[in-house]
Amino acid sequence: MPIAQHGSRLGPQAGPPVPTEEVQMRWFVTGGLGFIGSNFIRLALRERCDLSIVNLDALTYAGNPANLADLADEPRYTFIHGTICDPETVDRAVGLGVDAIINFAAETHVDRSILDPEGFLITDILGTHVLLEATRKFRIPRYLQVSTDEVYGDVPHGESTEEDRLSPRSPYSASKAGGDLQVLAYRATYGLPVLITRGSNTYGPFQYPEKLIPLFVTNLLDNQAVPIYGDGLQVRDWLHVDDHARGILDVLDRGEAGEIYNIGGGNPHTNLEITRLLVDNCGRSMETHVRHVGDRAGHDRRYAIDTTKARALGWTPRIEFKDGLRATIDWYRANEAWWRPLKSGEFEEYYRRQYASR
Repeated sequence: MPIAQHGSRLGPQAGPPVPTEEVQMRWFVTGGLGFIGSNFIRLALRERCDLSIVNLDALTYAGNPANLADLADEPRYTFIHGTICDPETVDRAVGLGVDAIINFAAETHVDRSILDPEGFLITDILGTHVLLEATRKFRIPRYLQVSTDEVYGDVPHGESTEEDRLSPRSPYSASKAGGDLQVLAYRATYGLPVLITRGSNTYGPFQYPEKLIPLFVTNLLDNQAVPIYGDGLQVRDWLHVDDHARGILDVLDRGEAGEIYNIGGGNPHTNLEITRLLVDNCGRSMETHVRHVGDRAGHDRRYAIDTTKARALGWTPRIEFKDGLRATIDWYRANEAWWRPLKSGEFEEYYRRQYASR
């Protein structure tokens, strides 16, 4: 049964947090104990005194209660343990009345989607369907789907705009594209007030250490080698999680229903360039701490997105990449108690499956 929490642990039939007189809005966030979702919740509650948030998270390996431990006594925050694939749990939460649904819940890592694609289809497509049905049933005024630039596929030249054809090339990006298409279909068919954001590669604190930056930083801090796929010349655009969260907030506030908004950092770098920066900042050596491994199957060479539409809303990234990267390294260095427990058990098995034979 789902467990609702705000401050202390409550029973499954507990209602939403008791609002103060100032609270006027209630948002339903899914996947809010993940990387981007937890940073978004913290930002939204910090900047909106009239807001309460109900957070539904399935507590998979990447959903970490420690990500929002600082909100344990916050009366405007409620946690519910459950999955977006369960209509009963979703309906119970949103049926109490919410002003918006923001869907961060997803299986997100490309490498894991190659090893086990079925779970991605269930969460990213079926789960999105359940949320859209709840939006329709309860006439929720706003629905925002958090997606990815990977749905555009490989971009050899130029930048992807929101009108470009989707061309996903991994089980992960295909499942995210499937979710996006459902959102747009519910707009066309039922007139739902939906929005989609597509973010570029995001980095920052509280990111599970399977993605490039946190994996490499934590490996290097432990004096371990880091694995680079192929020649390492794949290009990604890097966006700090605070800028990503603020972009989502701005789209939710000012975006036009039915529209898609790209959110990118404008910091294109090859994986090899990122690796050099991390190695240097951690005081290690490229010669001794980097090993090239067999490339990922279907690995897209380059992503790049045009952010003109998001900038027209007044959003712009604020964090310089060199400053954000240095602060991120410092955060992982100072928060070993957060990441070290994550790099055992399930993670060790995944890491072995992923890299041992490469």
